[in-house]
Amino acid sequence: GDNPDILRRYVEDDSVDLIYLDPPFKSNQDYNVLFREQDGSRAAAQIKAFEDTWQWDSLAAFSYEQTVEAGGKVSEALQAFRQLLGKNDMLAYLTMMVPRLVELRRVLTKTGSIYLHCDPTASHYLKVLMDSTFGPQSFRNEIAWKRTGAHNASKRFGPNFDTILFYTKSDEYTWNIQYTPYDAEYIAQNYKHKDPDGRLWRKDNLTGAGVRKGASGDPWRGYDPTAHGRHWASGTHENRERLLGENRIGFSDSGYPYFKRYLDEMPGVPL
Repeated sequence: GDNPDILRRYVEDDSVDLIYLDPPFKSNQDYNVLFREQDGSRAAAQIKAFEDTWQWDSLAAFSYEQTVEAGGKVSEALQAFRQLLGKNDMLAYLTMMVPRLVELRRVLTKTGSIYLHCDPTASHYLKVLMDSTFGPQSFRNEIAWKRTGAHNASKRFGPNFDTILFYTKSDEYTWNIQYTPYDAEYIAQNYKHKDPDGRLWRKDNLTGAGVRKGASGDPWRGYDPTAHGRHWASGTHENRERLLGENRIGFSDSGYPYFKRYLDEMPGVPL
């Protein structure tokens, strides 16, 4: 069924932690078909529904009037779009999106996040709708999702990315850092050392710049950080002794201690 109806009938308030919304793009030819026929072909009925929804007609006008009468920032934004765009298919598309965004905000938890996938055809309009629905303070990122290759284009730069708008319900949202693997060139340049068991590692500092008083400046294993204008930034002497016993600390020919940072313990590059 149509998702506003399903949301209203079956999904409770503040019950969803994460929403990824990939609606059809208002691009007149690129339909984001979510369902396909059993033979893999595009679902003609769905494409037809999208085409009908994008036309400014009596149904779009009725939906527009409902949103305007409800009042609030979303109403103001849609009225501004009507003044800017006029009664056309783009306004019909935006009018179709409004009740969906309102319902999605309702079901999102206080710690929840929403990602809206769109393209440059309407992303700037949708961002204004997201601002009016969730509040501009809830905007977190506009993510450019770059394709591996650009589409052919005549007399312009080839379009080669989609846009993902990242919003949250509040400032108390859940955030889990995502990582991507290091590339081969980075590994070759930085992880040049290898243990007998094959583990790759690089040298990392046990000290930091600047002199500190107390234990942070005391000598350890023949190295005096104060004499070199530095201080221990790696915990206590007891902690360093433990790391030394675990073969996590090495010494240069001049007696300078370093920490062995193993590649297989690193999470990768933050996405």
